[in-house]
Amino acid sequence: MMKTQKRARLIYNPSSGQEIMKKNVADVLDILESYGFEASAFQTTIEKHSARNEAERAAKAGFDLIIAAGGDGTINEVVSGIAPLKKRPKMAIIPTGTTNDFARALKIPRGNPIEAARIIGKNQTIQSDIGRAYGDKYFINIAAAGTMTELTYSVPSQLKTIFGYLAYLAKGVELLPRVQAVPVKIKHDNGVFEGDVSMIFAAITNSVGGFETIAPDAKLDDGLFTLLLVKTANLFDIVGLIRMVLQGGKHMNDKNIEYIKTSKIEIEPQTDKRMMINLDGEYGGDAPILLENLKNHIEFYANVDEISDSALVDTQELELEEIAQKFSHEVEELSEHE
Repeated sequence: MMKTQKRARLIYNPSSGQEIMKKNVADVLDILESYGFEASAFQTTIEKHSARNEAERAAKAGFDLIIAAGGDGTINEVVSGIAPLKKRPKMAIIPTGTTNDFARALKIPRGNPIEAARIIGKNQTIQSDIGRAYGDKYFINIAAAGTMTELTYSVPSQLKTIFGYLAYLAKGVELLPRVQAVPVKIKHDNGVFEGDVSMIFAAITNSVGGFETIAPDAKLDDGLFTLLLVKTANLFDIVGLIRMVLQGGKHMNDKNIEYIKTSKIEIEPQTDKRMMINLDGEYGGDAPILLENLKNHIEFYANVDEISDSALVDTQELELEEIAQKFSHEVEELSEHE
């Protein structure tokens, strides 16, 4: 009996990253064919959940591999289409967005669809954790809450496109004085936290907004979130924390930070004020909320050799550090004039 050929479905966002993917679809399909796949492509539309619906359809149709090409938003949608299913195909990523946090964690070349597609040929995979919120929403990088994260919603989408999750840093000088600490109750694997926080941050990957030092020891496959609670709303303290992040993750031991490893997080606001939840950089709903880590839920093609080599320096990360250093300097100047 003849062995049936493996099938791959490329789901790509045509407008992501200056339409770079649009120009490379034929070449990427050729590469997939050379690796033994029968390959086809789907271009996402402006219809709501276009990528998610196609991912679910392709998975149910028995495709062996689904490739998400676009920014973190497209990847999130494709994951959301596959994650609820019992039988899930393998996934690969061709990052063409701006921050590409998940691709950065998998060490996939960014902004170069051909090189990204070639990672599949290395045949190295990782069983990655996925976050689930409210029982039916999924995230691959972060879930965040608190007034500090709500500032991202005031940022024009143009800025968000340029800076990704760090968007609010660009407007931070104007917005940070509005940061407040609010009372919360947070249940986690090791107990309960009750107190005031300005930011709640649950990370799956070690890359957030392009920085790999916010949750430096986060692992993609350990079944645990890295939960960071910022317990201050003081401008000087926050600037100090940003500095420590830039100094290689020294914030982890600061008195203003709770740093917890946990597989489940239950967030209950202890106030009538609305608490919005940010999932992968977009508004995802309001607290109260239960976040669950689905351990090793989806198998991704990854550049496993490089994941283990933490000595590699990322040029884009250096640029982002420059932006943040400038930001921290501007905030200090603002504080001195108050």
